[in-house]
Amino acid sequence: MISKAKIARSFRDLYVYGTAREAAQKIREFTRHLPVDERYALSDQIRRSSRAVKAMIAEAWARRRYKAVFVNKLDEALGEVTETQSWLDDAIDGGYISSEEFKTFDSQYNSITRMLSRMIDRANDFCKHPPATDYRTIPRVEEAGPPIEHSPDIEEFFA
Repeated sequence: MISKAKIARSFRDLYVYGTAREAAQKIREFTRHLPVDERYALSDQIRRSSRAVKAMIAEAWARRRYKAVFVNKLDEALGEVTETQSWLDDAIDGGYISSEEFKTFDSQYNSITRMLSRMIDRANDFCKHPPATDYRTIPRVEEAGPPIEHSPDIEEFFA
């Protein structure tokens, strides 16, 4: 039986955002134990890129009025995912992280990559109004009653 798709009213309702937020928190915990000489090199850089992933997802949500901008922001989030994975490579090369921890982080970021890629492929499902829409004529979600539902096959993006 196919369950009804959940409705995202905010970027915080997106499963990919929650996953990216959780990953950034884990990165922050990991960096607390890095040597002092890595404080500004590895620690600062990996924290920034991991946080930027979720920030770009949030920004893409806010910009979904224009499909091209939405896709661009998600593409930037993909870039930040890859940058974070690159910094994780440095962490394992420097012996700051175990092979098991590395695989866990890498797997989580690969999952985020797949979700973002699928969102890009399905951008029309997220960008519900054409660019020429006069948003002054559309009631706010709170005033409009039930929001537009997404198709069940994109359910994985919603918490």
